Amino acid sequence: MSTSKRLSASAREAARTWEALFRTQVALMRRFQADAVWVELSMREYDVLFSLSTSSDGAMRLRDLNEKVLLAQSSLSRMVERLEARGLVTRSVPVDDARGTLVTLTDEGGHLQREVGRRHVQAMDQYVGDALDQDEQAELTRILDKLRAAQSRIPDWSPQA
Repeated sequence: MSTSKRLSASAREAARTWEALFRTQVALMRRFQADAVWVELSMREYDVLFSLSTSSDGAMRLRDLNEKVLLAQSSLSRMVERLEARGLVTRSVPVDDARGTLVTLTDEGGHLQREVGRRHVQAMDQYVGDALDQDEQAELTRILDKLRAAQSRIPDWSPQA
């Protein structure tokens, strides 16, 4: 590799940081997926219900919900249909946008989200709380929040010739 093509120390450190973050996330997600927590709901279904529960009225436009979950729009639409068939959410047309879809958490959906959520938090406490003390958790949260917030200010990367 020529000198002009060498990665900077900063770029190498960013790669090491990302690799550590990614590998930790993979290890934790594997543990979470294997938990007995997911009897009534899959992790992805829980994510949808949890995201709705964070809204002040338990409702979100489908496009806004799609920004919060890690699913393609078409997959999310099908999942919302299945959750509606189970009575966990309802779909309606927003008053101010006849082309949109409003997804609302039902009482039953909220109850199930809280029930599964309590078990999930207990697992988080074991996997994260047993590994990091409270100060370390607070510092990691601060750093990750800063990294996430910065993404909207960082321009998209494109490869250089």
